[in-house]
Amino acid sequence: MKNLIIKFSSSVIFFVLIAAMALTMTACGGKDTVSQASTPEVSSQSEAETVGKGSKEFNFSVVDKDGFEKKFTVKTDETTVGAALQSYGLIKGEDGDYGLYVKEVNGITADYNVDGTYWAFYIDGEYAQTGVDKTEITEGGNYSFKVEK
Repeated sequence: MKNLIIKFSSSVIFFVLIAAMALTMTACGGKDTVSQASTPEVSSQSEAETVGKGSKEFNFSVVDKDGFEKKFTVKTDETTVGAALQSYGLIKGEDGDYGLYVKEVNGITADYNVDGTYWAFYIDGEYAQTGVDKTEITEGGNYSFKVEK
């Protein structure tokens, strides 16, 4: 009888240890998923969509609040980035004291008054020091809008 109790106890301890290891492994996997979700990486499409016709060409990208990036190659005869993007319906906004306040990019709205988000304008990866409507096109330049909070 004593041997039976020892075998039974050993079996119970063995299964408890297996269950604890399984829970530990599951918890570690869940932790990685949470950290990835809180800091989304930018995912991108492989090819840029070409928009418009004209003698000038520049690269334009849109990064939404989830980190998804959509790329465009813009061809235009306009002189400013803002005029080109508005002419193709890629940006919409309101005229304000400091120029065009962009609220919609590629059909996606970011409104600070609603949810604290806004469209940040970047030139060659740097936060722009000029508004999109005042930025003259540089041939082959890289311009982007990113949702920020």
